[in-house]
Amino acid sequence: MYFSDYKQHSEAKINPSLLWEYNLTDFDYQQMRSVVVQRVVERGWPDDWYAALNLYGEDGMKAAIKELPYLNAKDMNFVSRQFEIPLSELKCYIKRQSHQAHWNS
Repeated sequence: MYFSDYKQHSEAKINPSLLWEYNLTDFDYQQMRSVVVQRVVERGWPDDWYAALNLYGEDGMKAAIKELPYLNAKDMNFVSRQFEIPLSELKCYIKRQSHQAHWNS
């Protein structure tokens, strides 16, 4: 995994701009795990990844990633490879497969 040395980056913090619409003074990072993980996957810098991995651990990140309702194709493939999660176990992949494409697209 690209971020396998995350424990060496214990000082990393999640950038508040990723969660711009929330009041972070009383923000519950455990309860809002799926929001945090989705923002980190979609827009996070390496420090955000390190912070999320330190906060949730590899298993917590994997569980949250599997339940994300939407990821674009690039992000979906990245997390699939990095966390060794088959695409078929990602909710966003299953959801994408169940939508029928227009015949002329």
